[in-house]
Amino acid sequence: MNTTATFTIEAAGPSTGARALVLCPDIRNAQSSMLRRSADLRLEEAVGLAAAIELEVVEAFVVPLAKPTPATLMGSGKVEEIKMLIKAQDIELVVVDGEVSPIQQRNLEKAWQAKVLDRTGLILEIFGARASTREGTLQVELAHLTYQKGRLVRTWTHLERQRGGLGFVGGPGETQIESDRRIIQDRINVIKKQLEKVTKTREVNRATRQRVPYPVVALVGYTNAGKSTLFNRLTGSGVMAEDMLFATLDPTMRSLELPSGTKIILSDTVGFISDLPTALIAAFRATLEEVLEAEVLIHVRDASSPTTEAERQDVLEVLDELGIGEDDSRVTIEVLNKADLLDAEAREVLENVCERAPHEAPAVLASALTGTGVERILGQIDEVLARKRSVVEVEMDASEGEAIAWLHQNADVLDSRTDEDGHMFVAVRVSPDDLGRFKKRFEGASGLRVRTRRS
Repeated sequence: MNTTATFTIEAAGPSTGARALVLCPDIRNAQSSMLRRSADLRLEEAVGLAAAIELEVVEAFVVPLAKPTPATLMGSGKVEEIKMLIKAQDIELVVVDGEVSPIQQRNLEKAWQAKVLDRTGLILEIFGARASTREGTLQVELAHLTYQKGRLVRTWTHLERQRGGLGFVGGPGETQIESDRRIIQDRINVIKKQLEKVTKTREVNRATRQRVPYPVVALVGYTNAGKSTLFNRLTGSGVMAEDMLFATLDPTMRSLELPSGTKIILSDTVGFISDLPTALIAAFRATLEEVLEAEVLIHVRDASSPTTEAERQDVLEVLDELGIGEDDSRVTIEVLNKADLLDAEAREVLENVCERAPHEAPAVLASALTGTGVERILGQIDEVLARKRSVVEVEMDASEGEAIAWLHQNADVLDSRTDEDGHMFVAVRVSPDDLGRFKKRFEGASGLRVRTRRS
């Protein structure tokens, strides 16, 4: 084979998936966020994506292209070379790490007599295998069907036979395309109605949580950056945390007490990735609403990754699509994770970077695996929240039991005392919104006086 940047496949135990070939088209002058990475690193990530659904990657290599061929993406000579390899290696599935049009997919499958998945299709397959909640499963199915509606290339059933999951890579037969398209659209309509019901339930649950005065802190980051490991380290929970792309899909939330005694809700979210399919961003927007509501974001980065800066930019672009841009008022704490994988010189450099980070954009070098830097992360969350919340001194008659109870339920009570005249003094840390609600609700309370100072 006349190829470059062949990726060495290391044995990683028995595989239950189809025998696969992974191709990484390296298109000259292509406009894509993937260009922030070298072709061999993109290929390595693509192999990791394939491994995430237990495909048996037989071979993987980069395919240099001057420009895409409209009918088959790559030239006829290259298509023929790959065809011979597929036949010789008994390959069932070809993963193309890039965008493949429906026409290109159909033509390549016909030429190679093997199923073809592009990057979007592969990520959809991973999400389909990982979704565990009712909402997650429905949203993945909706994204799958929307993607498949314009393709309907349904001859190959390898993945259906090889593993469990939603089986969106195909079903038998390629006849009655229009009928199939109507069936898919009918199913899309049903899923949308079901999602509306799930969304209403989630909104009720969110409203319940909002009555509790705990700020939400959300972990975000590139897939496999170590978010779930950090989440487990901070909360002591057992969220799935493996060295695997997209190990976490459905969001998980746990309460956590900071060193100051302030309680927060910590949210672990699905990892982002470069060139994340637009359909998935739309489908999981509701799931990622917890990120939109968070007071503080913790951007977990793999400091040991050679593409850590590119991954950072990818995450920022996805956040921007979600409506969290650079002009957003919330504070993001950057956690440079996996410090245990760095040599002494690299650690020293990053420690200096973190020390020089401004207060409005703090950074911490840490290792979620060993626990290094975790206390510093908690301290930074404390500092950020303290700057965002006011310490309020409330004076009222001790007989105002409802107002006193409200403060205990909706603010962090720091101190309280009652003098001999029956006046109660309560010091609380409270958000501006909750303080406004308190004043509006209890403006007629006996002896009420509120004095605010920044903590």
